[in-house]
Amino acid sequence: MDITPDLTDPAILAELGARLARRRIETGLTQQALATEAGVGKRTVERLEAGQTSDLVAFLKVLRALGLLANLNVVLPPDTPGPMELLELRGRERKRVRPSRRAASDTSQPWTWGDR
Repeated sequence: MDITPDLTDPAILAELGARLARRRIETGLTQQALATEAGVGKRTVERLEAGQTSDLVAFLKVLRALGLLANLNVVLPPDTPGPMELLELRGRERKRVRPSRRAASDTSQPWTWGDR
């Protein structure tokens, strides 16, 4: 089943749990083995697979143990500049710093070592 905006939260949790269970079975792990590898309790894995609410940290640990954590980049992609921002910034990157005009023109007093 596809996850769509018109699904209820419990339906989405049930679908995510079913997907986690399928992935666990495909990798040949028991619930206990996955729980041990993820560093969570077996009951936590059972809850996640049943679509019950659980801790987000536990969910992330299970995703990491199943090799699915990197897929979160698809859900929440990293912030990158858009094409218009890239065009506006092109050629404007500073490569050096020039002294200000005021500092260069302030020669009213002769330079001294400062120990007087």
